[in-house]
Amino acid sequence: MTGTLNDLLKATSRSFYLTLRVLPRAIRPQTSLAYLLARTSDTVADTELVSVQGRLEALEALRARILCETCGALDFGRLSLGCALPAEKALLERVEEPLRLLEQLPEADRRLIREVLRVIISGQELDLKRFADAKAGTIAALDTEADLDDYTYRVAGCVGEFWTHNCRLHLFPDALLDEDLLLRNGVRFGKGLQLVNILRDIPRDLRKGRCYLPRQSLTAAGLSPADLLAPDNLARFRPLYDQWLAQAESHLAAGWDYTNALPRGQFRLRLACAWPLLIGVRTLWRLRQDNILDYTRRVKVSRPEIRALIGRSVLLYPWPAAWRGQFGRELGRKS
Repeated sequence: MTGTLNDLLKATSRSFYLTLRVLPRAIRPQTSLAYLLARTSDTVADTELVSVQGRLEALEALRARILCETCGALDFGRLSLGCALPAEKALLERVEEPLRLLEQLPEADRRLIREVLRVIISGQELDLKRFADAKAGTIAALDTEADLDDYTYRVAGCVGEFWTHNCRLHLFPDALLDEDLLLRNGVRFGKGLQLVNILRDIPRDLRKGRCYLPRQSLTAAGLSPADLLAPDNLARFRPLYDQWLAQAESHLAAGWDYTNALPRGQFRLRLACAWPLLIGVRTLWRLRQDNILDYTRRVKVSRPEIRALIGRSVLLYPWPAAWRGQFGRELGRKS
């Protein structure tokens, strides 16, 4: 990753930049490049000043370039005008730079990055089509639990597969591990982090006309997506919401099993996995305490808390039992 692109990565990756920085050098360039391209496609999908059809066409053009189906230079200048953040504007204006880096990677790395981006972009396209007419006052929702599971796989679960294959290729190709279990838990790792985001962002998404919680499940509980706009409906919503929190917790627990199944000598890799999981389970704890339907309050783990979680994980690493117990301690936090 060149110096200027590294600056762009830092500006766009926010808290995930900590994870990227601690990764072993052998997998940092590929992971960073895949992330940068995924952030580019996400920025394309979120540029609301451009029509849904215009964004779908731009995503198709980006995917074709990533998959090497076309070779013409991309011009996202019109899209970049709709970006509120300078870093996102730069992502679109400089899209050819990470694409050139992709072409310079060995074939095995190119194949892994192309596959994960193919799946991620398919999820972003599905999202745009599903919510094409969504707006405040006209809420569109996913239909079923299967739709929610499929969405979390496309935009995050597939990253667990990419991460696992990338680590196997470059870090421990000969380690004796249960490959199928590792991949399954890697997928659940990604799904869990995405589900936490969905459960945290319910009020914000609803006011954009989007409900990622399945209509079928809400209807069975006597609720509609519009009912979730009213904070006073928390008591009716809480039993169903708690079920999804439990599902997210189960996915994160699988992610913790994944982390502890990695070779113990992979200190930096284990830390890179542990940090988002520990932040995720702390977020779940906060979600259980708060009124998630209250739009005026956004649940967020503070920077001092994140620094404390990171510092503790490093200090406890020499003691395996204490290190493994971090996840359980977070689950058992008291109000």
